[in-house]
Amino acid sequence: MVKVAVLGYGTVGSGIVEVIKTNQEAINQKTEDEMDVKYILDLRDFPGDPYENLIVHDVDVIMNDPDVKVVAEAMGGVEPAYTFTKRALLAGKSVCTSNKELVEKHGQELMTIARENQCNYLFEASVGGGIPIIRTLNTALTPEKIDAITGILNGTTNYILTKMETEGADFNEVLKKAQEMGYAERNPEADIEGYDACRKIAILSSLAFGKNVDAADIYTEGITKITTNDFAYAKKFGATIKLLGMSKMIDGKYFAMVSPFILFPKNPLFSVSDVFNAILVHGNNLGNTMYYGAGAGKLPTASAVVSDMIDCARHLGKTFPCRWDAEKLQLSSFEDSSKRFFVRIDCAEKVKAESVFAGAEFAEGVVEGEIGFVSPAMSEKEYQEKAAQFDKIISMIRVEE
Repeated sequence: MVKVAVLGYGTVGSGIVEVIKTNQEAINQKTEDEMDVKYILDLRDFPGDPYENLIVHDVDVIMNDPDVKVVAEAMGGVEPAYTFTKRALLAGKSVCTSNKELVEKHGQELMTIARENQCNYLFEASVGGGIPIIRTLNTALTPEKIDAITGILNGTTNYILTKMETEGADFNEVLKKAQEMGYAERNPEADIEGYDACRKIAILSSLAFGKNVDAADIYTEGITKITTNDFAYAKKFGATIKLLGMSKMIDGKYFAMVSPFILFPKNPLFSVSDVFNAILVHGNNLGNTMYYGAGAGKLPTASAVVSDMIDCARHLGKTFPCRWDAEKLQLSSFEDSSKRFFVRIDCAEKVKAESVFAGAEFAEGVVEGEIGFVSPAMSEKEYQEKAAQFDKIISMIRVEE
């Protein structure tokens, strides 16, 4: 019998227990042993809960119990999750988590500690919720030299943008609805400003390129400036707007960014809507592969954590290989990356735009008093220099091919 413990009995923690108990027979078969939840750590009591007898308030009970071999960390945030995770790994207990903030800040260090103590630190659920992307990068795609990862990595922002597009509702209206439905937090800053997607692309980049990528080094822009007028132009061009996290290796240089992008139908991410996530991975031999599914939610996230727990239980005393070195990956300035740009300007500056952005594709009659255009490909720096020649840029959204 493999004894496990769950740290935190909130949304994800309770989901982990629920998945284990609901699918107990199938999990035992796949574990080739019986997985038993021995402890649930939380500061609160849960009178009437079917598992209230498993609740403990002192983490030492778990850390000092040699029978506990696998720990699920579902506390969120950096502390005390970091301290508890480190203690568990030093004690030889594998830890599985969905905590993207902790993984982004300390993932490489915690994996090193796990390796030194013949256990594992696994975090499949930290990036795509129920989408098995990390396991895929570490196993199925190991023959590939990954040169690009592009993803819709945040279900909240994808839901908001989808509703703005399909219902014509403005940003604040849809955000309020998302909060009422539980898709957005009371403080939605991490989602709508792109910070959540930034942490996730930092993790994926570290795994894909093998060196540590710091989220603080990634240019990040959220969706708060996107309007229904932007979607009107996108429709005119036969396009849509998505918040993307991306990292790419181009001519030996590495670029990473989180930003809204115009997508055309030929892009595989074009049709990913509502709260769903999708991750597009490009390998030098395989080309594009895409991974799609529920990127968040209690049970999809919990299922991914339990999947990691099963792997740990099946391989006690064995550490899974994962290349994520402590050496920092040097990212090139996003200003040097090349792309097309969708731009809105005042009608009076059309002639200038035709000259400055020679070869641009224009759209008129969408919004009174202005025009929109998609520029030819150029660097971010070159775009900024050209844009500075205009009295006012109403909005700019990058284009992903």
